[in-house]
Amino acid sequence: MRKMDYQNVKGTQDYLPEAEVIRRKIRRTLEDTFIQYGCKPLETPILNYTELMASKYGGGAEILEEMYTLTDRGERDLALRYDLTIPFAKVVAMNPAIRMPFKRYEIGKVFRDGPIKTGRFREFTQCDVDIVGVESQIAEAELMEMALSAFTKLDLKIAIQYNNRKLLSGMLEMFEVPTDQMSAVILVLDKLEKVGVSTVKKELSELGLPQTIVDSIKRFLTDEKNKTIDYFESYTELNNNIEQGVNELKALESFLAYLNISEQCIFNPFLARGLEIYTGTIYELFLVDQTIKSSIGSGGRYDNVIAGLLGTNQSFSTVGISFGLDVIYTAISLKDSAVIEASLLDYYIIPMNTLMESLLVATRLRQKGYKVELDMSNKKIGKALDRANSEGIRNVIIIGENEVELNQLTVKNMETGETRVEPFQFSS
Repeated sequence: MRKMDYQNVKGTQDYLPEAEVIRRKIRRTLEDTFIQYGCKPLETPILNYTELMASKYGGGAEILEEMYTLTDRGERDLALRYDLTIPFAKVVAMNPAIRMPFKRYEIGKVFRDGPIKTGRFREFTQCDVDIVGVESQIAEAELMEMALSAFTKLDLKIAIQYNNRKLLSGMLEMFEVPTDQMSAVILVLDKLEKVGVSTVKKELSELGLPQTIVDSIKRFLTDEKNKTIDYFESYTELNNNIEQGVNELKALESFLAYLNISEQCIFNPFLARGLEIYTGTIYELFLVDQTIKSSIGSGGRYDNVIAGLLGTNQSFSTVGISFGLDVIYTAISLKDSAVIEASLLDYYIIPMNTLMESLLVATRLRQKGYKVELDMSNKKIGKALDRANSEGIRNVIIIGENEVELNQLTVKNMETGETRVEPFQFSS
């Protein structure tokens, strides 16, 4: 019989306990922060109808190329969710009785058949917060402040780059970029920091844009004055989108300044965010130390998605932010590769020919709320203590026949080396 060559599907991986302890800690930290900001939990299905995930109000052409599709026994076209945004929008569309504003968080697996790199996989976990029913930029400001708070708790220093899609769209309208090519041009501009001006210019030409438009965009990209919002004010009377974008960014900046977080939040006029769903403010989160170059979180305002799914002109002001648990884990692993995570156990019990009595002690301690592991392998005491040391277990209880006879426990503190004796009633 041939032995199977077991391996994970490309782009997926197992997380053994040492790694999963850290991942759970990240998850709890984020979830506690979300709850602290008044967000309610939500869970949506991983399986969805392809029609929903492929909607024009979904992730756009680039993500649809990475979508996993399948059929069920009834030959229905299904897809694995590629993010948590569209399933959230579906929930709001299906439940008109939801009280607004509605703030939700969801932490769950998503799937994309895309390129693999450091911290990026094909099966990964997203941690999302979305707010629907708030037109003011206070929603964006709160989400950005929440992100800074969460990463402070995780001991990771981040910077948030932000922009407004209306600003970018308005400038492209000024340069007379055709409407049907607007999304493609924005996708190219989104690569500016990664590939540089010359490559962006080349890709714009490859889209078939007239040279006059390409030259106008290049002048805009290389103008040293474009680093502040004031630069765009001179265009506000010429283009409605630019006027709205400037007003929204000024409102956002007033909130950021009042919260005293302006230094960590940086205006980037070329931040585009490739997804077509965004309609207003957008932002991406980056590690200050650049140990990971790509963003570790992102989001923005997408006011048209819920109404689009409903097929109505009703407005649903919606803004969200998303953190990648896997990339955060990678960042912490790179930062603290030498750190051994302290054990989750309160007690480790070592029986010496007293397995039944030791099980009783473990049960009583667990009933009191302690986290306890009972050694069931009959290790010699030296090896059992070595294991406790290597795993950072603080308290070890050794139970021999003498302890049972005297109705007592010997508790050893592995950090100090001290032992203490505590009474325990073995016999009724």
